[in-house]
Amino acid sequence: MTRSGPLRFSLLTLFPELLRPWAQEALIGKAAARGLIAADVVDLRAFAENKHRKVDDTPYGGGAGMVIRVDVAERALASLDAPDEVILLTPAGQPFSQAMAEELSTRAHLAVLCGRYEGFDARVESLVTREVSIGDFVMMGGEAAAACLLEAVARLVPGVIGDEESHRQDSFSSGLLDYPEFTRPMTWREQSVPEVLMRGDHARIAAWRRAEALARTLARRPDLLPGTGLTPQDSAALLALGVTSAQLEAWGAPPPPAPKRPKKRRADS
Repeated sequence: MTRSGPLRFSLLTLFPELLRPWAQEALIGKAAARGLIAADVVDLRAFAENKHRKVDDTPYGGGAGMVIRVDVAERALASLDAPDEVILLTPAGQPFSQAMAEELSTRAHLAVLCGRYEGFDARVESLVTREVSIGDFVMMGGEAAAACLLEAVARLVPGVIGDEESHRQDSFSSGLLDYPEFTRPMTWREQSVPEVLMRGDHARIAAWRRAEALARTLARRPDLLPGTGLTPQDSAALLALGVTSAQLEAWGAPPPPAPKRPKKRRADS
């Protein structure tokens, strides 16, 4: 879709002061000031409709903890200007990924529900377009997860980060982990910057970075390799790193380039 204005985020939470700094500082704040994004923090307690601003109640069937009411969530969402995605942050959701961040960055308005206590009444699920988890662990609330989603998605909006090419080279954008980066000092505690980066040969640098990304991914996240669109040159590099031909075949990788045959010398006439 083509977005005519800023990408809007509506972050719905019981603790707005936890999220306001994320929406107002650093590159997110600068992007908002430039009209590239708009990040609004919505206090769920404003929709409680009782003098004590109570938003939760005890669970039916008994059990520990409190549950956030569905009618409170419904009123809060109804106050928004037609979000085209309503995201519920929950450990039971679809794992958040770079591919999802890229998809969400094309939307016009994202509403994000941050739970607390024992979470939302299960009927809230009927009000959302997707449920998202940032990992297989449990936190005390969804605010930190919302901050992760905000940063991951907002930085993909054109103009938010200075170098448009940089996010295309990030970990996971290419399917691989990122290659190692270096800056001054050239030598630190007997560790030196790789010589290939000092020579200005951009083709060799690009080849080195690709090989390093492959090596890092193989060592740390080999599960990523089957879906990365490996090239014949990648296959050759992985074979040199100890990967077997059977593994490459299982990953759907193409065969490495055929070795060049030496040119036959012509006999002197």
